[in-house]
Amino acid sequence: MSLNDPRWGNQGNDRDRNEGNQGPPDLEEIYRDLSRKWRSLFGKKGSGGQGGDGGGGGNFNAKFFGSGIGVLALLGLGVWAASGFYIVDASQRGVEMRFGKYTETTEPGLRWRMPYPIENHELVNLTSVRTVEVGYRGAARNTILNEALMLTDDENIINIQFAVQYILKNPEDYLFNTREPDESVIQAAETAMREIVGKSRMDFVLYEGREEIATTAHELMQSILDRYGTGIQISKVTMQNAQPPEQVQAAFDDAVKAGQDLERQRNEGQAYANDVIPKARGTASRLLQEADGYRARVVSQAQGDASRFEQVLAEYSRAPKVTRERMYIETMQQVFSNTSKIVVDAQSNSNLLFLPLDKLIEQSSGARGGGAAVTTEPGPPMVVPPDASRSSSSEFRDREALRNRGGGR
Repeated sequence: MSLNDPRWGNQGNDRDRNEGNQGPPDLEEIYRDLSRKWRSLFGKKGSGGQGGDGGGGGNFNAKFFGSGIGVLALLGLGVWAASGFYIVDASQRGVEMRFGKYTETTEPGLRWRMPYPIENHELVNLTSVRTVEVGYRGAARNTILNEALMLTDDENIINIQFAVQYILKNPEDYLFNTREPDESVIQAAETAMREIVGKSRMDFVLYEGREEIATTAHELMQSILDRYGTGIQISKVTMQNAQPPEQVQAAFDDAVKAGQDLERQRNEGQAYANDVIPKARGTASRLLQEADGYRARVVSQAQGDASRFEQVLAEYSRAPKVTRERMYIETMQQVFSNTSKIVVDAQSNSNLLFLPLDKLIEQSSGARGGGAAVTTEPGPPMVVPPDASRSSSSEFRDREALRNRGGGR
């Protein structure tokens, strides 16, 4: 059956044909409708009847077909030209390339370039902060040992984990000089950190030197990336963790405790020294001052005695007798002025009972004062006549006899 057979697509019984021809559509009829619409669009009218529809067989019109192809070509050319428009955000820069070669960098706004494949473009975000992790991934427990383990100057191994944040400062260098920017930053960071740690001692890296190491690593990383022209700007280096390897953690803790005990004992010894040394220095200074004072006093006294002796010698050479008497009198005066004296008249040849009057006076004074010791000042000589001493002696014997008789009863 040919396509021109009117029964094509309407095969069935007469009942189906009478019910409105419900079979598949006639392709030839569809083609004739499309042809009429194209001709009416371009100002051409059909001749009417079946001949106007293309002579019943739908003859092909080459001129109409060429016009349609031209319209389609114009539409495609317009779409292709419109594909060259693109928008650059405020945080971005556009990099245009012609046949893969860099031509220019565009600022934010609506831009146009030659459509693909003549030109293409790349949008580079300059404000977003990118982060890479060195020595770990995601969390501190996910350690990357080949990146984290480093050797210090005192030949100790430590585990260092840190993060590096960076932004882009030059989109051309970033696109054309760097194939894997994150990997480049990781390698530069690891290189800089190993150099710094290799020149530092273990205690400095673990404790007091973290901030200094981060700052130095920041500067060294930036110099490495600038030397390779990566177009990357390091914004921050953060030390996440720094500790000895797990295999020697217990021994390291013991060493840290021992160091802390050493520091504590050293501080205690220093405190004791600060307490004792000033006292000893003060005592030594006092003894030196006392010795200096004693020396000055003895020297001055010796000089005074020597001067006095010279004066006495000069006077003795002038009047020896008078000077001897004067010296004797002054000596006796000095001796008697410091002792208790009892002067007794011994011209008569009678027995004399010596009474310790000074002791008796001290005892009587102590009894009156409630047992307190009383010192008697040296006074003038006491003269006791012989009769008085005898009467006192007889009275003393009578009192003793009476006391003995009373005790016998």
